[in-house]
Parts: sequence; C-alpha cells; structure tokens
Amino acid sequence: MRSAVFRAEFYGPMRDEQMCSVTVEDMQPAAFRGLLHFIYKDSLPRMGDLNNDEYEEMLRHLLVAADRYAMERMKLMCESKLCEVLCADTVGTTLALAHQRHCSQLKDACIEFIMNSSNRMVDVVVASKGYEKLKRECPTVIADIWEKTAKRRRL
Repeated sequence: MRSAVFRAEFYGPMRDEQMCSVTVEDMQPAAFRGLLHFIYKDSLPRMGDLNNDEYEEMLRHLLVAADRYAMERMKLMCESKLCEVLCADTVGTTLALAHQRHCSQLKDACIEFIMNSSNRMVDVVVASKGYEKLKRECPTVIADIWEKTAKRRRL
C-alpha cells in the first residue's frame, strides 16, 4: 500500500477486528477520489475540466490528503504543481498551507514569488484573505519573508 496510515489502519496491531469499514472524515469526496486514484495508479487524477481556481484548490486538498495519509510522493507532486500555478491572489493561502504541512519546496517558492513581485502585485498579495490568514495563523512566516528580503538586499 502507498499509505502507511491506511496500512496501519487495515493491517496494523491497533486495527479493530470488529470494524468492517473505515470512515474518512474532513475530506471532500473529490479529494478522496483523487487520493484513491493516486493509490491505485501512482499518478494525480486528471483535472483538465477544472478552471484555474478550482485546479489550484483541488491541488491544495490533495496535498492535505497526501500529508494526512503519509503519501510523500503524492505530496511532493502536489507541491510541484502548486509551485507552477502561484498567483498574487492565492499565494498567501498557499504559503500558509505550505508552512502548516511542512512543504519546504512550496514554502520557498511562495516566498520567492512574493519577493520577486512588483509593488502592485505585493499590494494584491497583502490585500488577499490568504495573507490575512497567514498573518494570523503563521506569523513566523512573515518574519521569514522579511529576513530573506533583508538578506537579499545585503547581497
């Protein structure tokens, strides 16, 4: 099995012999289907029918699912895809997710995106709901941005 968490639930010493099914809570059905797709096919599901916002949102949900079920390859694939679709409106949300889910590649890409943005784009980032959430839930990330910006200016 690709998931150590599912392996433990189904076959580990703590499994419940009486239980006939496992309930997966706090996950959208489409994200769960994507998780199952990856488990069986070792690839992310096709998402060509989604618009840009839906695609990015689905990647975030799949990354959370991959992290929750200890599927590192899937998590890295989602990180990589999210790095490709960063935009000013959602980079704050993506950065908060990267910090919370310990996605260093994605976190670095988000910080680079912000640092390389024009003043007008930074205004869009700062005005976004995701940036507000980032300030509230992950204040150390804001410090990371300032420190990296200061280091870059010294160079």
